[in-house]
Amino acid sequence: MTPKQIETQLNLWGNLEGGKATLINLSENHTFRIDTPDGEKHILRIHRPNYQTHDAIKSELLWLKALQQDTDLSLINPLKGANGELVQQVMLDNGQKTYAVRFKFEAGREADENDEHELKTLFAHLGHFAATTHAHVEKWQQPTGFSRPTWDANAILDKNGLWGDWRKAPNVNGEIKTTLQNAEKKLHQTLSAYGKSKDKFGLIHADMRLANILYDNKKSRLIDFDDCGFGWFAYDFAAAVSFFEHAKIVPELKQIWLKAYRKTRPFSRQDETIIDAMVMLRRMALLAWIQSHNETNLAQSYAKDFAVNSAKLAGRFLENFS
Repeated sequence: MTPKQIETQLNLWGNLEGGKATLINLSENHTFRIDTPDGEKHILRIHRPNYQTHDAIKSELLWLKALQQDTDLSLINPLKGANGELVQQVMLDNGQKTYAVRFKFEAGREADENDEHELKTLFAHLGHFAATTHAHVEKWQQPTGFSRPTWDANAILDKNGLWGDWRKAPNVNGEIKTTLQNAEKKLHQTLSAYGKSKDKFGLIHADMRLANILYDNKKSRLIDFDDCGFGWFAYDFAAAVSFFEHAKIVPELKQIWLKAYRKTRPFSRQDETIIDAMVMLRRMALLAWIQSHNETNLAQSYAKDFAVNSAKLAGRFLENFS
């Protein structure tokens, strides 16, 4: 969707009319910053068509609202349109319809992956975010009709997975494919044995990666609940190390995350042991994502070496879980 196309539909939000749209991110969705004539800034998330249903988006926002009411977390704030609804329908350039949500603009930036001190500070925040959201889910009564996807092994690894088929990703062939297939088999076995009891599996953010944290003056704000769904609680750590799972600092970041997490909610030794399997599961999800979202700059920037590096990660996973 082009900025000009969204500008013609800003009347859906009333006070955004006459605003200028700037594309600031293209990943799962198109995210625009809207600068209005009176100097205000807003964020518009234009949903990828046919990814989330209207009910699923409403459910996401219901959980976000509940977290804002029941916890001390710094989160993103959705704002209603001119008709009083949070979820609006917009027309894409090709005539196809999709959904859009406006959010309050918040200051901040993505943390610097190359700044070790900043990363360590952030992962302490991430441990608190994860533990607080998981503890909330255990007590929260989901509204009638609540609908979100499930991020389990089948939903990620199957050929018709939520993010596509990892087997079709660039350079998945030969020994690389064989190693990844062995990892897939071991993941199914390991996660089946681990189970889905309520202390391990529930509603999670599912995408707590660096790009979804606004970092400002040593403070963090969690954004983008678009992928929230039902999954293993340990998966939220795996999402946090997306795209740099192999970095030497990851084991230290894991311990920082665990220490912060355990200040708010229990995390057993079994849960800790399963983290490496979750990291592998997330990596397989990203491999599928790179194939199904090959039009994005992010997918293109990783496409060349992602399969071979995933196979290396899979080799270590197979050794550790043999």
